[in-house]
Formats: sequence, C-alpha cells, structure tokens
Amino acid sequence: MSQLSDSNFAGELRQEGKDGRMVLGHPSGLFVLFFTEMWERFSFYGMRVLLMQFLTASVLGQNPGWGWTAEQAGALYGTYAMLLYITPIFGGVIADKYIGSRAAVIIGAAIMTLGHASMAFDSSIMFFIGLACLVIGTGFFKPNMPAILGEMYKSLPEKKDGAYTIFYMGVNAGAFFGMMLCGYLAETIGWHWGFGLAGIFMLLGTLQFWLAAPLMGRLGVLDKAKKENEQVKSDLEEDETKHNNFTWIDTVLMVIVGVIGFVYAFNDPLSKNHVLDVFAFLDTSVLRGQNIMVIGALVLFLVLIILRIRRYAKVVRDRMYGVILLAFFLIFFFMSFEQGATSLVLVARDYVDRELTGNSLLIFNIVNTLLTIVPLIIISWVLIRLAKVTWDKIAWSNVILFICFVLIWIAGIWMLYSEFTAEKSEIKVSWFSILNSFFIIALASSVSKIWESKYNPPAAMKYGYGLILVAIGFLILGSGSLGASEGMKISMIFLVLTYLFHTLGELFISPVGLSYVSKLVPARMLAFMFGMWYLAIAIAQKLAAILGGQVETIQENYSLSHFFFLFTIIPAAAGLLVIILNPVIKRLMHGVK
Repeated sequence: MSQLSDSNFAGELRQEGKDGRMVLGHPSGLFVLFFTEMWERFSFYGMRVLLMQFLTASVLGQNPGWGWTAEQAGALYGTYAMLLYITPIFGGVIADKYIGSRAAVIIGAAIMTLGHASMAFDSSIMFFIGLACLVIGTGFFKPNMPAILGEMYKSLPEKKDGAYTIFYMGVNAGAFFGMMLCGYLAETIGWHWGFGLAGIFMLLGTLQFWLAAPLMGRLGVLDKAKKENEQVKSDLEEDETKHNNFTWIDTVLMVIVGVIGFVYAFNDPLSKNHVLDVFAFLDTSVLRGQNIMVIGALVLFLVLIILRIRRYAKVVRDRMYGVILLAFFLIFFFMSFEQGATSLVLVARDYVDRELTGNSLLIFNIVNTLLTIVPLIIISWVLIRLAKVTWDKIAWSNVILFICFVLIWIAGIWMLYSEFTAEKSEIKVSWFSILNSFFIIALASSVSKIWESKYNPPAAMKYGYGLILVAIGFLILGSGSLGASEGMKISMIFLVLTYLFHTLGELFISPVGLSYVSKLVPARMLAFMFGMWYLAIAIAQKLAAILGGQVETIQENYSLSHFFFLFTIIPAAAGLLVIILNPVIKRLMHGVK
C-alpha cells in the first residue's frame, strides 16, 4: 500500500513539473532542502555561538578578542538578532512579488557566504560588513525555504507533517554540528578560524542547492500569471474585508514606528560603545532618551494594530486580539530563553567548572564521541540514499555534498582525537550550546505525541507550561550558583539541566505559535500579523540581549544567583498569568483549536 501511495505521489509530482524520485517515502527534493538548511544552520549557529565570546574575550592572551563588556557586546548582539527577525518580512515580500522563492534562497545564501568570509579576516571593518551581510542574506533565505517546502507538498498534504519533521531535524543537526565544530576550532586555534569554517560550509551548501535545480522542476520559480489569478481569487473570498486598506493614518504611524525602531537598533550599540547617542538630548535621571523613544514607538504601534483590527467583524476581531495576547507572552518566553546566546555563554565561560581529569574525562569523551559519530553516521546514510536515487540527474550537487561530509568527518575526528589524547581537558564553552539541539532531536517526537492525544492542552496552557519550564531551568541554575560569588565554580550538571528544561519549554511554545496565527487571522491580514509576530520575537531578542548584558553588573553588585532568580520570577509570573487568562483567550478564539 505504501509503495502504491509513493508511486501515485511521484506521478502527481511529475504532472506538476517536479521530479518524482522518492527517498524514504518522500520526494528526493525534500532532502536537497534538508541538506541546504542543515549547512545554513551549521554556519549560522557556528558563528552565533562565538559572537559573545569573541566580543568579550580579553584583547591579550593566546586567543585575543575585542575586550568589550558584557553590556556592550549584548547591545550589538541584540541589534543583530533583532534585525534577523525583521529582514525576513521584507525578503518574503520581495520573493513573492518579484524574484520567486528559489532565487531568493540562492541570493540569500550567496550574501551570507560573503558575510561569513568577511568575518574570517582579522579586521573590525570586515567583521561589521560580515554581520550586515548575514542580516541581509538571512532576510532572503529564512522565509523562502519553508515556502518551497510547502509548495512541494501541495500534492499530498498528509505527508506534510512528516516532511516538516525531517526538515526540522536538518535544522537542528546543522545547529548541533555548527556549534560543536566551529566552537571547538575557534576556542582551540582562533576565533576567525571558527568564523571561516562556518563560511566554507555556507559556500558548499549554496553550491549544492544551486546545482540541484534539475531535480526541483518549477518549485520556487515565480509564475506571475498564477500569482495574479490567486490574488483575484483571494480578493473574491475576502470580499467582506476589502474596506480594510491602509489609511494615511496607518501609513504615517508605520513610518514613524519604523524610523524610530531602525534608529534605536543602531543607536543602542553605538551609544554603549561611546561612539554616538542620537537620543541623548532626551535623557532623564530615570530613563535614557533612546528608551523613552522606543517606548513611545511601541505605544504607537499598538495604536496602529488596534485601529486596523477594529475595522473587522466581532469574531474576526476577537481572534486577532487573541493572537496579540499570545504574541505578548511570546516576548517573555524568548526574552528568557535567548539567554542561551548571551548570558549563559558568559556564565559557562567564567563561572562553570569545566575542567575534567581521569574517569570524568574518559566518560565525557565517550559521551561526546557518541554524540558526534552516531548522528554523522545516520545523516551520511541519508546522503548515500539520496545519491543513489539522484546521481544521474544532479551528480555535481551530490559531489558537493560528499565533500561537505568528508570535511565534517575530518573535523569531527580531529576534535575527538585531540580530546582523547589530552591528559586533562577543559570542556569548550560552545559545547554547552549544542545541548539545546541535542535535546530537541531526542525529545521532539515524544512531546509532539502529547499534541496528538486527548491530553493536548489549549494554546494558553501550552504557553503557560512552556514559560514555567523555562523558569524552572533558571531556578536550577540560580540554586547551583549560590556559592559562585564566593569564588566557587558552578557544577556543569546545573547548566545541563537548565538547557534540558529550556528545551522542553521551547517544545511547548515554538511549534504552536505560527500555526495559531494562520488559523485565527483572515487572509487579507495574514501578512501584517505574521510581520507583527516576527516583530514580537525581534523585540524579545533585543530585550534578551540587553538584560543578558547586565550579568556582570548584577554579579558584581549583588550575586550571580540574583541574576538567575530574576529570570525565574519573570517567566514564572508570565506563565501563571497566561494560564489564568486561558478562559479569556479561549473565548476570543471562538472555537478555533
């Protein structure tokens, strides 16, 4: 029965101009996307895990950095992370209207390759050019890979869940190996070697995707006539909402908010590095001028959203208010969860006991070997299956993939050999960051089974449980750090448990958010609300970095445990509040589950 279903699916794909070859019951094109996304995430997370360490590392020593404070580094990282969630809004629009998803992916990947290559040079100008390229490239790449995947599965929607699961594994496999290998190379040999390794795999991933074009048919290629027909159909279906065009007030508010947000994003790191402060004339004894301006911009943005939502009928209006409430609590989640990229990196470096000897070192090396080799064997097996099916059509794309895997095997074996031959070893800071990806791969399928059972909780409860799990993670780390201020180091088990609970919290919240936006929002408002959703994440990223940058200040003035208990209280309070609001949110959804 399965073979018959796959045969029918292959036939339908060929009729649509797509290749009908199957691998593991899915179109072979899925695994082209899988590996493209894997190498992009390898590069992205490989660079990201180094950023805070490099900026805050001493300017002297064997592996010098820039010697910035945590506050200065957090301000720059926050702006970078914020822009990574804003540029995809524009990249999606450009692809949809002008160039198509496939061209956008290639353009984005090429720009990101230039960005990683720039960061491989020991030059501050090249470093900032690299960050800018990564932001722009991500804007093109990030929204369009899922778009191509969705288009691939229009013919057989019942296979879509499995496809997204496989694709999600590619994301986490790339993040896992990127943080492990780029981090190890950077901390062992030099920061720019780590940045350079990320660039090599970004380049190879780009070539692999470009050379796989014969397999992809017309997937992701813009068909303007088809788009116009779909737009006409959409206009007819959404006739009752045609009156909700953007007014001149809407446009003015969007321009004001956009300009203030853009200036603030760059003013924050510049002012904290004593270069320039555009809003200094507004400073008060309580608030800095830039904070006054950004609070004002957020109020104006809220007014804009309410003005637009009020033009709809009651049921539609209520559902969109429900989306706004969920987006509000999403900010508290990411503000806490994203400490993994800022404060937790610095804590792992400066306050966690990472030195191992004897049996402890042997056990760690065995575990680390299994964590490295087993996933590599599985993914290499998938690569061989893909090559068998597609070699006659995309031989050069497969050759590039084989080169990638030869390089990653060499890097992995070199890392493991170096660790096994050391008499004593200090676990690399970046190693702790791979735990999130590892726990996702290990736990995602188990958690997803809850959503398919009778115990599937409503959206507000999922958010509440997710926030409380994040709070528990910080409570564990806060308890473990009680003695850190007296010169004692924190046992690494506390940090491992923190990542475990944070990953569980992520699995409760991250996968469900965007699906509720698509269910609750009418088609005409969908792009605007998706943009608002990503804006909420962007704000959370910036807040996470600003607060994470205070870790040194709070540790000096109070204690390290104070910092973590603060992040215990914030998500726990938000989690309890969203659980209390569950009846209200349920009522606003008007039956949508």
